Amino acid sequence: MSQSSGVLPVDATTGAPADGRGDVLVVQPGTAESYWQPVPANGHIEVIFAPHRVAMDHPIGLGTQTVAVGGHVREHAHDRNEEVVLMISGKGRAVIDGESHPMVPGSAFFIGKNRRHTFINEGDTEITWMWLIVPNGLEDFFRLIGRPRQDGEPDPEPFARPANVLEIERQTVFAVVPPDQRQP
Repeated sequence: MSQSSGVLPVDATTGAPADGRGDVLVVQPGTAESYWQPVPANGHIEVIFAPHRVAMDHPIGLGTQTVAVGGHVREHAHDRNEEVVLMISGKGRAVIDGESHPMVPGSAFFIGKNRRHTFINEGDTEITWMWLIVPNGLEDFFRLIGRPRQDGEPDPEPFARPANVLEIERQTVFAVVPPDQRQP
């Protein structure tokens, strides 16, 4: 990871370049902040860009999520955020407001506020997608429920979500879990 603002003077309050230019952050493969994820997803996430990593005027969170064979992201919604998902590898299914959509490399999804969605790995290999959430906050959720991960280390045994996961969800980017939450 390298961060560069050039050799220009910086604003003492914000740390941004004094000439009004924004920061630059370059993240190379294997150098992103990363966390193992608990059941039911298993797998891991990488946080590539977020406000705690680089100064930004419009806070976003961008990263990747890899879900193990047989894993899934439970149905949820974001009441204050919009999400974009771009499939990178693997095969699965997205269910958005009860409607099923194939997830294959190149599939892209825009998911507006309060749209219930789940992602299910239906293949025989891991499934990976890139996520973008506006405004940011998903990266905080992943950090709070996950375990730190180093690139190349072996997968841990599956582990449970924290007991206070619903509280963590509400403090970050998730809507209240509906009483009729669907299972894959």
